[in-house]
Amino acid sequence: MTDEPNMIDVTGVMEMIPHRYPILLVDRILDFKVGEWAIGLKNVSFNEPHFQGHFPGWPVMPGVLIVEAMAQTSACLVVQTMGDEARGKVVYFMSIEDCKFRKPVVPGDALHIKVEKIQNRRMVWKFKGTATVGDVVHAEATFSAMIMDRDADV
Repeated sequence: MTDEPNMIDVTGVMEMIPHRYPILLVDRILDFKVGEWAIGLKNVSFNEPHFQGHFPGWPVMPGVLIVEAMAQTSACLVVQTMGDEARGKVVYFMSIEDCKFRKPVVPGDALHIKVEKIQNRRMVWKFKGTATVGDVVHAEATFSAMIMDRDADV
């Protein structure tokens, strides 16, 4: 066994989840433990489309996109955990609770997204997510999601 982390590059992320630019918000999975936790990376760049209007002259990453990055990191963990059983399925948000934004995320930040599974019952998963820049927490939330067939009525 190696001490190397379980890293997944952006190509691997795109094989696991259907998101694409401009809404793909995970550049890489830095490490994970199947069924337990994952750490994603989002390199925040000034040329992302939301910075044109949020806010002119003071670019701040919208909080909803930070939470979406948490959800995408969680979806990668779900797919890694389920393996072949996840083929043809997609992970949908169900709820967001206890969401707090502590500090703005701005261009040039390397946003580290840690998600930890709190609970899993059949196709419903609950997570605790934390978004940090360096050692500083910028956002946190508890959220749940359901994995469903891609063509299922939502």
